[in-house]
Amino acid sequence: MLGAPRFRDTLEVLHRRGAEFVVVGGVAAILQGAPISTLDTDVVYRRTSESIDRLVAALHELDAIYRDPAGRRIEPDSLRFAQGGQHLLSTRLGPLDVLATAGAGLTYEDLAPRANTFELEGMRLLVLGLPALIETKEQAGRDKDRLVLPILRETLRLRNENQA
Repeated sequence: MLGAPRFRDTLEVLHRRGAEFVVVGGVAAILQGAPISTLDTDVVYRRTSESIDRLVAALHELDAIYRDPAGRRIEPDSLRFAQGGQHLLSTRLGPLDVLATAGAGLTYEDLAPRANTFELEGMRLLVLGLPALIETKEQAGRDKDRLVLPILRETLRLRNENQA
């Protein structure tokens, strides 16, 4: 599980397996032109039983296990995802954070209407739009989110300026 994260390949497995998700976090920012780097892929998943089953199938294909400080090998299952929460996983393609909510408790249903559909090498992906991404980072209020906010705001400003 060492080496550079393979974001595109991770998203391809999730997409191919039919998991319903919105790409958030650093990968969402990068796809929209923000000059940042990230070490993991973050997604907010849809919490229906069908989508969770497809998500878990994708995670098994990715050889996902929870990043457990005690070193236990805990594999994801549908019951854990039905309960919500943050699922911080290691996969053969790099770290993957599968989140029930982002920001101030925003769910897939809250975020999907604020996402853009991206075509990425034959995949149609929902990627959280920059305004909503900025909002979720402000709501989260973590140091790492505050550090990236000026870059996201400037990327949005430049994009809006170029569209005017």
